[in-house]
Amino acid sequence: MIPSVLPTYNRAPLEFVKGEGAWLTTADGRRFLDLGSGIAVNALGHAHPALVEALTSQAQNLWHVSNLYHIPQQQALADRLVEHTFADTVFFTNSGTEACELAVKMARKYFYDKGQPERVEIITFDGSFHGRSSAGIAAAGSEKMTKGFGPLLPGFVHLAFGDLDGVTDAITDKTAAIMIEPVQGEGGIRPVPDAELKALRAICDEHGLLLILDEVQCGVGRTGKLFAHEWAGIAPDIMMVAKGIGGGFPLGAVLASEEAASGMTAGTHGSTYGGNPLGCAVGCAVMDHVADAAFLAEVNRKAGLLRQKLEGLIADHPEVFEEVRGAGLMLGLKCKAANIDVVNAGYENELITVPAADNVIRLLPPLTLTDEDIAEAVSRLEKTATQIEAA
Repeated sequence: MIPSVLPTYNRAPLEFVKGEGAWLTTADGRRFLDLGSGIAVNALGHAHPALVEALTSQAQNLWHVSNLYHIPQQQALADRLVEHTFADTVFFTNSGTEACELAVKMARKYFYDKGQPERVEIITFDGSFHGRSSAGIAAAGSEKMTKGFGPLLPGFVHLAFGDLDGVTDAITDKTAAIMIEPVQGEGGIRPVPDAELKALRAICDEHGLLLILDEVQCGVGRTGKLFAHEWAGIAPDIMMVAKGIGGGFPLGAVLASEEAASGMTAGTHGSTYGGNPLGCAVGCAVMDHVADAAFLAEVNRKAGLLRQKLEGLIADHPEVFEEVRGAGLMLGLKCKAANIDVVNAGYENELITVPAADNVIRLLPPLTLTDEDIAEAVSRLEKTATQIEAA
């Protein structure tokens, strides 16, 4: 008999009832160190006082009115995002998947309004993850994502990750945009080198294409800049944001330049819940923290400390771990042992990590974790590796 919750998840046998900072507690009192953050969502950790205050204060006043009306909290968050980024305008969604849908629509509508309706194709890259909607799985193109869900939405051209030479060859008179994650998350924590991001920006400029960046997982302070593309000194035309921007409350956004968004006029897109007062009140509180230079400096300091300790861990356990990669507090441990075995052994040591492709475990801790948390995390990874070696 099918369970009442559709069985599309292969869940770990864990159930948490409370969270605080970088820690989660089960009903029987076990405390787990959370290096997953709900897959890079809880940027400020669990039950951060500023987020609790923002949510509860707003909840006592107004939850939902719909986008038929002006929403002050939405305006406030949009103003913060415009102030701190390349963007001139913001559309709010409830998830990264919804942000992907709009990014695709926006790029195609841009060229339609320019009198080039044939320009609908978007170049994407193997190992990418852009959500699980029809557009998202078509954009990623992997068999794992698409098998059984045909016919797929047309208009995507897939290239190998890192195939910079192939990008120019793939451009035709149908090409509208290039879409890429500055750091692949699901694909195994694979950063795109700064030089390649600069080259993609230059290619888009040369050929009159739009550059769409998917910063759903790598954005909102995760890499030590507010958004990951800032390390390369470039700006996209359109950017997808979610996960960390809501700090645990469902919230996403599409940020765009005025030019790229020029086709999105009244009636061309909408969302019933997107940009609701609750989500945007929390988003404002998140931005008040992560956009602060001192906060980002601390993220970078802690990232350096964690990475240094992980390098030592790899040196001590070369049969379990192969390398550490990533940026900021978006790190991946490439495993020699099966990554799922490492994840499961970590559960036994009350440690949460997240599996990814390329036999990697993701370390996506709250950006607020302490030095003591880092030391404890590496100690539990050490126990996990020793346990695997002895198996």
